Order: sequence, then structure tokens, then C-alpha cells
Amino acid sequence: MDIKKIDFEVESTESQEVAPSPSSSTPTPSITPQGTSKKPTPAIIGFFALAIILGVFTGAMVKNLNSSSPGENLRGVDIDETSLQVGDSFGVDDTDLFPDKVTGYLEKGGINGEGTHSLLRTGGVSQTVYLTSSIVDLDEFVGHQITIWGETFTGQKAGWLMDVGRVQVDELNVESPEE
Repeated sequence: MDIKKIDFEVESTESQEVAPSPSSSTPTPSITPQGTSKKPTPAIIGFFALAIILGVFTGAMVKNLNSSSPGENLRGVDIDETSLQVGDSFGVDDTDLFPDKVTGYLEKGGINGEGTHSLLRTGGVSQTVYLTSSIVDLDEFVGHQITIWGETFTGQKAGWLMDVGRVQVDELNVESPEE
């Protein structure tokens, strides 16, 4: 009876031959050295391509969901000053985020580099609120009486410094309050 020899060699540019053991009469298969890599199969490449495509698609959908902001006219969105009406409100609707509320006449300019605008109120300079906002473009409300919701911060020069998150128009084109 003839025994056929099976060749277990794996084709590779570098292979190590293992010496046959003295007790064995059959050839020992060659072993591929570590460090040589297999080529990725088309299924693996397809899986990673699909994962990337789904990741981009999911990211775009999440961005679109998040772009529907909690407020309507955030910074960077034009507010048409000619169409402002009493009762219009702009910014974040969640008043828990901006718990402080104050009403007054808005003018441009802060105090010694703090605030971009001032909210003048009756009672003089001690009642003035200096404002900044990363949410609402306050320039659109200059010269009007407004109610704002914001968060009070400690100022270096300003007695009262507030970050505005929501604005409501109370009266249009009003006179500045007397000092």
C-alpha cells in the first residue's frame, strides 16, 4: 500500500522549515513566521465601508435634530427689526437655564469693557444692568423696552452683569428713562 504525502506548506516569501523529529517518518509542515499578515477579505472591507457610511449618515441626522434650536432667533440668524412686534420673544424658551428676569430700555455699550449693551431702568445708574449674549443678537433691540431672561455673573466694573438667553419685546421705540 502506498501512502501519499500531503504538502502542508503555506506559500509565503519567508518560511521557516521545522526539522523533522527523529521518531517521525512523515514530513512536518512548514510554519508561517509571525509578522506576516493576511490580506483582508472583501467581506471585512465591505463591513468597514458600511460602518463608515452609516456613521456619517447618523452624524448628519443627529446634527439636523440638534440644529432645531430651543429658541427661534439665535445669534447669526437675522431678526428683521422692521417686523418686530410687541410680545415677540427670541432666544431660549427654557427659563430654568436663564433664571434671572429684568425689564428696561436697551442701549448699545457696556461699562469699561464689560458687556456689549446696557439695560437702563428707572432709579439711575445703580439700577443699570450690563449685558452680553451668545444666544441673541442684542443690536436688534436697541431703542426698545424689553424684558430679558439671563444669568447674572460677577463683574469687575459692572454692578450687575448678565448673560442674556431670551428677549421679549415690551414696547417699540421708547424714550430712554430719566436718570
